Amino acid sequence: MSPRTRASAAIEDTGPASENAIYDRMVSAILDHQLPPGTKLVEDRLASAFGVSRTRIRPVLVRLANEQVVTLTPNRGAAIAQPTEQEAREVFEVRRMIESRLVERFVACAVASDIALLTQCIQDEEAARSAGEMRRAIRLSGDFHLHIADRSGHQTMGRILRELVSRTSLILMTYSTSHSQTRRDATACGCQEHRALLAAIRLRDATEAARLMREHLDRLEAQLDFTPSNDQTPDLESLFAPVGAF
Repeated sequence: MSPRTRASAAIEDTGPASENAIYDRMVSAILDHQLPPGTKLVEDRLASAFGVSRTRIRPVLVRLANEQVVTLTPNRGAAIAQPTEQEAREVFEVRRMIESRLVERFVACAVASDIALLTQCIQDEEAARSAGEMRRAIRLSGDFHLHIADRSGHQTMGRILRELVSRTSLILMTYSTSHSQTRRDATACGCQEHRALLAAIRLRDATEAARLMREHLDRLEAQLDFTPSNDQTPDLESLFAPVGAF
């Protein structure tokens, strides 16, 4: 490889990594409640804070918008998404209705590879929780539910659940407690409940699996804290130091 080629490769390697680093730090700030719902994300200020150009910020905002973590409004810019308490309640209500049925169907058709994949999801979620990687733990928890839906054989409910799981991730990031130990404990409970659910699936007990699924979703909803935050709008330039400084 020529020096010019090596230099080009290095530039290509550092570009996506920088954007990933910005993405990771922004999501971490949301999880830590440093960027509360409704916070305006001004591109110029973010670019200055991270020490990059606006063109490096825009793809990150688009990525967050695709994950429904950020809203992009024409002529108004970007802001942290702000699900209401009513929306959060409705999401869990609908999930209880359809996931109890989905897991019943899953029990009837699950094969050994499905059981192995669910087991791996739980193990990976526990590892993420132990490492303090809350965003990854939330995603893996969603993957557990989505695999049950995908293998249930009900395409319509599966499509609905995929959107609901995405909304749930945002709701959990927005309304979960900001205290790190409490959050880890709550995620640990989720892993234990997934293991109990998996045990019922292994026994082919559809009724028990449906009951455990409803109880699991009840517990997740009960852990949400809708107390209004008194935090002031954060200063983006103070919150985020340039990526190159880390």
